[in-house]
Amino acid sequence: MKGYRLQLIRHGITQGNLDGKYVGVTDLPLCPQGVDELYDKISRYDYPSVQKVYTSPLKRCKQTADILHPNRYTAELPQLIEMNFGTFENKTAQELMETEEYKKFIKGGLDNPPPQGESMRDVVNRSYEALNIIISDMMYEGLTNCAVVTHGGIIMNMLSCFGVPKLSPMEYACDFGEGFEILISASMWQRSNAFEILGRFPYKGEDEE
Repeated sequence: MKGYRLQLIRHGITQGNLDGKYVGVTDLPLCPQGVDELYDKISRYDYPSVQKVYTSPLKRCKQTADILHPNRYTAELPQLIEMNFGTFENKTAQELMETEEYKKFIKGGLDNPPPQGESMRDVVNRSYEALNIIISDMMYEGLTNCAVVTHGGIIMNMLSCFGVPKLSPMEYACDFGEGFEILISASMWQRSNAFEILGRFPYKGEDEE
């Protein structure tokens, strides 16, 4: 049975991330620390070559893809963009915590979007759409080993909703420039919309876990 391997990788760090802000659709580039950290990681860990890279259209993801997989063909998918936090964009939790809108939002739920933002149900739906596009493209082009450079929230959503084993989203949180490797079989995806989670990526020795 033919398998399709995907590296799901979170982009490098931005100044907004360092400042603790909600950075969803805000198109921030990598900050100098983010660039340095990525180059440090590729010097210490193995990021195997891939046949193609699918990225969110935001700068921080495209720059990360260029660093981790230089000179590799990339395809931008709008479905891979981070959640739209609406009026919470570029604000910290501390700035928002006293507002009624924020108190309502942090209660969670699939249909509880921030003001002028996107619901978690919308994110789930387009994550599924992104996976369908990527899997179909890999099958059509005969690709078996590719990478996806996207956002932490999208990775957690994909893994918790469609990955096996089933874990809570926060158990799939990953550091910048890191993520998970998954294995997709056409029959498993078509039958149950699921894939196998192989483990964290890139591989680190026991002394660095």
